[in-house]
Amino acid sequence: MTTATIPLRRGLPLLGNIPAMRRDRLGFLVDLSRSAGDICAFRIASRTLYLANSAELAQVVLVDEAAGFEKTDRMRFNLGLLVGNGLLTSLNDFHRRQRRLVAPAFQHRRIGAYADVMADYAERTQAEWRDGQAIDVAQEMMRLTLWVVGKTLFDADVRGEAGELGQALSTALRFANDRFTAVAAPPLSWPTPRNRQARLALARLDATIYRLIAEWRATGEDRGDLLSMLLQAQDEDDGSFMTDAQVRDEAMTLFLAGHETTANALAWSWYLLAQHPEAYARMRAEVREALAGRPPTLADLERLPYTLRVLKEAMRLYPPAPMISRQAARPIDLGGYRLPSGALVLISPYTMHRLPNYFPDPQRFDPDRWTPEFERALPRHAYMPFGGGPRICIGNQFALMEGQIILAALAQRVRFELSPGPQIAPEAVITLRPKGGVRMIVNDER
Repeated sequence: MTTATIPLRRGLPLLGNIPAMRRDRLGFLVDLSRSAGDICAFRIASRTLYLANSAELAQVVLVDEAAGFEKTDRMRFNLGLLVGNGLLTSLNDFHRRQRRLVAPAFQHRRIGAYADVMADYAERTQAEWRDGQAIDVAQEMMRLTLWVVGKTLFDADVRGEAGELGQALSTALRFANDRFTAVAAPPLSWPTPRNRQARLALARLDATIYRLIAEWRATGEDRGDLLSMLLQAQDEDDGSFMTDAQVRDEAMTLFLAGHETTANALAWSWYLLAQHPEAYARMRAEVREALAGRPPTLADLERLPYTLRVLKEAMRLYPPAPMISRQAARPIDLGGYRLPSGALVLISPYTMHRLPNYFPDPQRFDPDRWTPEFERALPRHAYMPFGGGPRICIGNQFALMEGQIILAALAQRVRFELSPGPQIAPEAVITLRPKGGVRMIVNDER
């Protein structure tokens, strides 16, 4: 065990690296990862954070020593304002219990039944667009995935509420995100303008979810949606069921993960395809040959390998969750250094996916890199758009299926081209959004 000090980027007195993080959080992390090696430290005010910047160290944190690392107190508190004590924030035995209860909802046979819903809603969404119309693709993908998650999670048609719910979710996410880098954040109960906005957004989201829970409780009918599974899930150890509050927290977690992250992955996919017309044409040719004008089905997915590669490559360059944080529950060894109990460790898929030792020419959009041979040779956790270890995203297969189906369904009907305007940049708002949206022109290709 070395006694050497972990390389530290100190930043400014008192503030540390807060100004750099606020100015360009992702750029700061990429610069840090390129200049400091596999592990380094930086300061946010009085706190020291450690960036673990290799697949091997990610394996230690997320898998080998997973029991020695917990979700950070700051993340649990700030994100907990939105999702409560759901899978994203809960700890230890309670997290393991909740994951057991939620897991059956994501069995292959269950999520496979949602493929037709995804394709149908994609077809209906594009039918509303006119040839030559200018749209914000990021906003449209948010609307579409919100519609899909409303049906698959709640068996509810939320089309009429989609704009309002999407805005409420965005407000709550931005509020939680801003608190991560705030030197001091007032309690939510204080009557500040930001707090009032956040409370209204949370109340709007809660009203919808609790209304749908109450409707299910009134009938007890399994309607084939994920909410029915959550409400019927019974703990094998003590025979208990989830309370309404627990169901709310898990539903809100799935609502966020099943809507926000997939929408962003799709928006980045269209953005990258529009910049690479050869890849776009190749994907559209594959879709047309496989589908011949009909909506995609679950059985079609194996005939759309290039479409899946496009999605995987988009999530490499723009991973839905750009940062993963953990807190050492005890003194622990990492990368030849001894971390104290309470040490804050950051793993960034955004920076990891840009390491040239894992991904040659990492800034290049290259769906063809995702051959079976490449994936087998890739170190575990070098690519982690859904996290890793026992806390890996429980809906990862749902998200991959949804992304592939929506790309295929839309690609054979329309072609997007970027509207003139400023360069689109990523914005880390817990998830990774295109800042300001993605303005595109719809070309009808039917």
